[in-house]
Amino acid sequence: MDLRNEKAMTTGTSRYARQAILGEVGPEGQAKLAAASVLVVGAGGLGCPVLQYLVGAGVGRITVVDHDTVEVTNLHRQPLYRMSDLGRPKVEAARDALLGFNPEVRLDTVAERLTPQNVARLVAAADVVVDAADSFAVTYILSDACQAAAKPLVSASVIGMTGYAGSFCGGGPSYRAVFPEVSVDGGTCATVGVLGTAVAVLGGLQAHLALHLLLGLEPGVRGRVVTFDAKRLAFGGFGFAGSPEPDAFVPFIAPDAVTKDDLVVDLRSLEETPVSPFPGARRLMVDDVGNLASEHPAGRIVLACRSGQRALMAADRLRERGLSNLVLVALG
Repeated sequence: MDLRNEKAMTTGTSRYARQAILGEVGPEGQAKLAAASVLVVGAGGLGCPVLQYLVGAGVGRITVVDHDTVEVTNLHRQPLYRMSDLGRPKVEAARDALLGFNPEVRLDTVAERLTPQNVARLVAAADVVVDAADSFAVTYILSDACQAAAKPLVSASVIGMTGYAGSFCGGGPSYRAVFPEVSVDGGTCATVGVLGTAVAVLGGLQAHLALHLLLGLEPGVRGRVVTFDAKRLAFGGFGFAGSPEPDAFVPFIAPDAVTKDDLVVDLRSLEETPVSPFPGARRLMVDDVGNLASEHPAGRIVLACRSGQRALMAADRLRERGLSNLVLVALG
């Protein structure tokens, strides 16, 4: 036998020895992981530890979705990337790094933004879906798709030094059942900041929740959220099993699904985006959007912003005033 082939075979059989020896895993559990397919949306601060630990654990097929490129501001919290990766698509750089330490797994890359158009196809092929994008729009889009397909969703978010990770859908309540309304603080990692180690803890917890689901460990994690405060070194959380689904919600649509008959409200300022991609769009701030109710618009209202956060807030205000023919667009 070729010595290189013999070494590869030995590495393959011993790679997972330290986890396969666990009674909760064993050969059967390791075989479950090898046969599993996980969709990871986001290859940034949360996605890096998620991908490292899922690949390290031997999950057989992982599909990575991210439309971004590597920037120098990523490097303090995204250890998959190097200076030599600057400017490269994250999915490509991540794939190279991950296969470098475990070539046994299959890594499929999708260098696209997750949208209402491609989400159903991507979710359908997965056993577990991991939301590591830290985007309001992506979380709601994924939750809607996972709830419809009965697929478990592991979602997390972190900003500053606090965050959470939880398991939704797949037979449990959806993200919308727990968080029907978006936070109004408007903070992002770019404006508030984020500590790399806090992101690593939450991303590692996401990977653990995904492995917990794939292995079928008990007690189950569906319907649970774990919180982490990195400043106080405190963990918390809550259960939400049995939470009712909302009677109605405002969906996200793709930008190219907007029609000429829609009333489009671009919630971004002129300083933020001098020219809207939608001809004839109204430019309003969230605080002013309630005035639309007095105009009694007959058609559909499209609420657009960068991340989806302001659009969700505006939709809540319009629904309070009796308007229901609403859709949302996140422009990125």
